[in-house]
Amino acid sequence: MTDTPALPAVSREWHLASRPVGWPEPEDFAFVEVDVPQPGEGQVLVRNKYLSVDPYMRGRMSDAKSYVAPFEIGKVMQGGAVGEVVASNAEGLSVGDHVLHFFGWREYAVVDAKNAVKVDPDAAPLSTYLGVLGMTGLTAYAGLLRTAAFKEGDAVFVSGAAGAVGGQVGQIAKLKGASRVIGSAGSDEKVKLLKEEYGFDAAFNYKDGPVAEQLRAAAPDGIDVYFDNVGGDHLEAAIGSLNQGGRIAVCGMISVYNNTEPAPGPRNLARLIATRGRIEGFLVGDHYDLQPQFVQEVAPWVASGELKYRETVVEGIENNVEAFLGVLRGDNTGKMIVKL
Repeated sequence: MTDTPALPAVSREWHLASRPVGWPEPEDFAFVEVDVPQPGEGQVLVRNKYLSVDPYMRGRMSDAKSYVAPFEIGKVMQGGAVGEVVASNAEGLSVGDHVLHFFGWREYAVVDAKNAVKVDPDAAPLSTYLGVLGMTGLTAYAGLLRTAAFKEGDAVFVSGAAGAVGGQVGQIAKLKGASRVIGSAGSDEKVKLLKEEYGFDAAFNYKDGPVAEQLRAAAPDGIDVYFDNVGGDHLEAAIGSLNQGGRIAVCGMISVYNNTEPAPGPRNLARLIATRGRIEGFLVGDHYDLQPQFVQEVAPWVASGELKYRETVVEGIENNVEAFLGVLRGDNTGKMIVKL
């Protein structure tokens, strides 16, 4: 094992204490201290520097059958993280290297080298590998271009447009020649961001009135693509404004994640018959083959400032749960990051 500086004896981490019913509560989580683990053969020990909190994590807190295993009661949770290798027992990764991995919600993590992606802190800020150049960025790219089959001239509507994924969807659509990009968000400040900084053609605060009415006003000629992060009344409104041959990519439905009873579906699904519209859900994990193409195309946009991004940074692992709850409340603008 490579010589390393002295490490603390304990690592702090978050465990799931109980499965939330409805909105998660602080008492559903436990902040515990454990011994700093040591890497085995083919493993590295990583001191996490940035942690990701994301809406999908709410689903993993339930034990309902889903596309990914639920978090276990009494066990440390998982999530995207980027950090520095502080001990290595693996070829190809050395002390001082920085890696992206999936063992967040903790200060120190033992990671199999095969599951650690080396990243360059000189090429881009480390936090961007959790957002604009990471999983959320690839989600936006794959969902818009592959699932929704975006083409030049399309009119695009994005819900949750000031979030990490939504903001990138709208900007990529603009950079690739959308005829019009419309976004919804939950505050006047976020609406201003979408129009003045991200370059959306129109945006509205969904709290100001019925979504369907506001969308019709913002897109009087209808929409060709809807990128859904919210579900509920947004999905119904999008179906109502869908042009012939329109496509809907379902990325998330944050409006229903904390419901204790099933939410009613859109009441206007029959409109898909007349429009020949299509609704398709997707998971970013099915599209990692696009990662090289994504980075090759998007990284220069980020570097040049053509594609802008925001991060909401919460300091301290002790505030990880509060940061996660903030994502569910919509407190964040852009990617929510916890800095250790």
